[in-house]
Amino acid sequence: MSTLGDQVRDWHHGVLAVAREDLERALCLFSAVREPPAKIYFNMGCVHLMAGDPEAALRAFDQAVTKDTCMAVGFFQRGVANFQLERFQEAVSDFQLALAQLRSNAAIDYTQLGLRFKLQAWEVLYNMASAECQAGLWAKAADTLVEATSKWPEGAQGVLDTALDQVQKRAPLQLRQVPTGEVFQPPRQYLQHLKPMDFLGKAKVVASGIPDNHNTDGWPQQRSQVEQAGHQSPPSVGKRTLSNKGGPMSHALCYNLLASGRPAPGPSEDSSGTGGAAAKDPESLVTVTVQCHFTVPLKAPRDTDLSSLRALLAQALLHQAHVGQLSYQAPGEKFWVPIPTEESLQSVWRNAATGPRGLQLQCRGAWGRPVLYQVVARHDYSAQRPEDLDFHRGDTVDVLCEVDESWLEGHRDGCIGIFPKCFVVPAGTYVEALPGPGPKPGDQH
Repeated sequence: MSTLGDQVRDWHHGVLAVAREDLERALCLFSAVREPPAKIYFNMGCVHLMAGDPEAALRAFDQAVTKDTCMAVGFFQRGVANFQLERFQEAVSDFQLALAQLRSNAAIDYTQLGLRFKLQAWEVLYNMASAECQAGLWAKAADTLVEATSKWPEGAQGVLDTALDQVQKRAPLQLRQVPTGEVFQPPRQYLQHLKPMDFLGKAKVVASGIPDNHNTDGWPQQRSQVEQAGHQSPPSVGKRTLSNKGGPMSHALCYNLLASGRPAPGPSEDSSGTGGAAAKDPESLVTVTVQCHFTVPLKAPRDTDLSSLRALLAQALLHQAHVGQLSYQAPGEKFWVPIPTEESLQSVWRNAATGPRGLQLQCRGAWGRPVLYQVVARHDYSAQRPEDLDFHRGDTVDVLCEVDESWLEGHRDGCIGIFPKCFVVPAGTYVEALPGPGPKPGDQH
């Protein structure tokens, strides 16, 4: 079953097909819209008129005004179709219905509704007079034009004077209609999520390092994925990189691991390069476990060798370590509290536990973009589009941007995308509960 996004996409592509005069393709796309609204039927009618098939156009405009009985421009175009079929009395009736829907207004501007056309009362009366001429009602046509002239239409006085002169000479009038190629376009707000977005560019590396407290005997396999320019692949999730024996993972250690492909020196060696009094007094050292999770961009020449690629990745990760969002996890707590300032870090030191686990920190970031806050998924969300971010109930997501009132842009496990706000709650307010029926993802697009 097609989603609302699929239908809007077909509508948009149909409009583009009309613009390039691919009428068969346009009709196919408009017809693919499930339960078409009045605007789609109107578009189909206009395309049939362009194709020279007024009978099919009449059927489409019938559907349009049935769906929207106040659609003045629909009655106007149905009158055009009846006129072309030489059903002049029906045409006069349609133009009268169009005039009635104007509700004594001089015009209706459809631009804000997606149609670049302004239906004016004098044009409706002009077409009514044209149909009356074809029906042989010349006196009635003259009266209709006089009525149109009495409305003092802007910029049309000369046109109406000429038309009245023609009618008095019993010369037929040229019919007016919506300009060829003008159709209703989908609302702009419907189009904003249609185009897939590659947030990381053409060439990028997606990698992360996340410590695993359950593994203290060795180094797990580190994985990274490189996407070269001109090639695309699904978003990847970088796996875990640990500090040896659960200790800190310094910049130098990260660089060593990436540059050489081997573990850095063990805890007995000074791999941090910090030195100073703290290094001389082991009793003053505190074990700081830092979970690192980054998404980084990397531009590399094609066919770059492995060692050069690792060096570039190490440089990118060092940058990410500086711009990532540091957060603190208190013992026994489940959620992370951001550390945005020096004062907040000193407060963390004062409150840090002296137990064997030491200080628990987290450093997260996506391409240097700041993390506004974190949310937790209340329900599973399956991606409906390439630009969506999927997750499972209980997952923590970094919020990078508030797209609008209903959507957020987030980062999780090396992937960036948008997701509905109603599927998540702020991290500090999440409470475990029995699974219940969640929102329907299809209703969000």
